[in-house]
Formats: sequence, C-alpha cells, structure tokens
Amino acid sequence: MTPPTRRDDGSSRRVLMLLVLAAVAVMAVDASGDDSPVDVARSTVGDVIGPVQSGFAAVAGPIDSIAQRFTDAGELRADLEALEAENARLRTELQTAGIVRARGEARDVMALRAQQSGFELVGAEVVAFGPAQSFSRTVTIDAGTVDGVQADMTVLSADGLVGRVVRADRSIATVLLVVDSASVVGGRLDRDLELGLARGDGELSDDARLHLTTLDPTTTPEVGDSVLSWGSNGGIPYVAGVPIGWVESVQTNPRDQTATAVVVPYVDFSALDLVSVVVGAAASSDAAQATGAKDGH
Repeated sequence: MTPPTRRDDGSSRRVLMLLVLAAVAVMAVDASGDDSPVDVARSTVGDVIGPVQSGFAAVAGPIDSIAQRFTDAGELRADLEALEAENARLRTELQTAGIVRARGEARDVMALRAQQSGFELVGAEVVAFGPAQSFSRTVTIDAGTVDGVQADMTVLSADGLVGRVVRADRSIATVLLVVDSASVVGGRLDRDLELGLARGDGELSDDARLHLTTLDPTTTPEVGDSVLSWGSNGGIPYVAGVPIGWVESVQTNPRDQTATAVVVPYVDFSALDLVSVVVGAAASSDAAQATGAKDGH
C-alpha cells in the first residue's frame, strides 16, 4: 500500500475545517431568527418521526389503561374484602349482644345475692346436658374440685334454684336438676312460712313443674305464692332462702284432705347457661332465708 502524501494530509485537514465552519454557520443562522433554513429540515424530520411517535402512543395508551384498571380492580377487591370482614364482625357482635348482655345481668344478680345472703359462690357455665347414674335430668358444669366444688352443694342461677351437685371431678361437676323425677327439695311458702316437699316431674321445657305437698295437711297454698328453699343442716345439699318457683294451681284430695301445689320453677332449665355453686353457706340459715328472696317475685 502506498503511504499518504503530505498533500493528501493537507486536503483532509482543509475539508475538515470547512465542515466545522459550515456547522457553526448553520447553528448561528438557526439561532439568529425565526425564518431559519434549518426549519425545513426540522419540519421534514418531524413529519417523519411524528406519526411514529403517535403510533407508539396509541399502542402504549391502552396498555397503560389496562394496567391501571388491573391496579384499580385489585384495590377495589381489597376494599370489598375488608368491608365484608367488617360486616361479618358486626353481624357476630349483633348476634351475640343479647347473650353478652344476659350473662352480664346474670353475674350482677348472683353477685348481689351472694353479698346479701353471705353465700360464697363459684361461677360456672353449663357445658352439657344428659343423664348421670340413675338420674334423667342432669347438667355438667365447668367447675370442679380444684374450684372448691364438692358433692351435695347447692347450685343456683340468677333466676333461682337449679339443683345440687351429685358428683365432682377435678375440673367438672354433675348437677342434678330440681325438676328431675328423683329430686325432692324442701320448700317453704313465703306467705305463711309453711313447709312442704317439692318433687320434680322430669320435664325440661316450659311445661316443667314441681309438685309441693305441705307437711301440715290443713294448710292450703294459694295461687301466686312464692316457694323458697327450706334449707338443710349446714346448707347441704340445699341452702335456705333460694327462690324455687311460684304456685300456679292447687290440687286438693278430698279423700285424705290434702292439697298439692303445682309450682312453676323460676329457672328455665332448657336454657341454662351461667350458674353458681354455693361453696360456703351463710353462718345463719335464717339470715339467708330472710335475704335470699327472689327480686320481683
């Protein structure tokens, strides 16, 4: 190959200098006024590139819109799920409000009764219904020997006498209801303090009744009389003064001249929930009887 000559090098440098000067001149002319000769070239390039840019924008626009819609839909779905969860929580609170309120009122009543009578109570919840041993009407409560519960202790609710403990294990106990057909409870009429024995009929529904026979055959209970627990020695198995029910009717037997009172229990045995076990009776059964009368009955 033939090496470049000095003349070729000089020509190249001159051409390069001319191109640089021309570029500077064009830039100066373009910046000097509105009617720049460069505008024609710029316009031509814009005419070519503009539609391409618009096409890209037309294609990219729907894609951006779709992406935004997906984002909006995701946010709406999250909001909807949050609202549904909140609605479910509110529905649950509404459905359980009655139970919570009833339990609160029951606790208040039993606390007041314990304060007035001097009973030492252990609260419990009914966790099961079912027969035990030879009895047909029993419930299981979630309190046992670790809580101080023993056999032959009185069980009551905010409404009145429930029954007595027939068996106590470590954490649960079995309670014989006063409406069991094998249950016999000493009762006292609040009107004249006459004594009698009340026996259950084995029912749990609203038809559940006890039948009270007075010890004095000449005594005739009256409709509307309240019946309270008579009480046992040492408060075992029943403490005195706990409301049992009210006399609905009186059945007389002319043959032996006796009268039997049909007693409607204050307690709704088919809806038992919170109960209390009397683990310590009042020092005086007479004081318990005087202060343990059912409010409003």
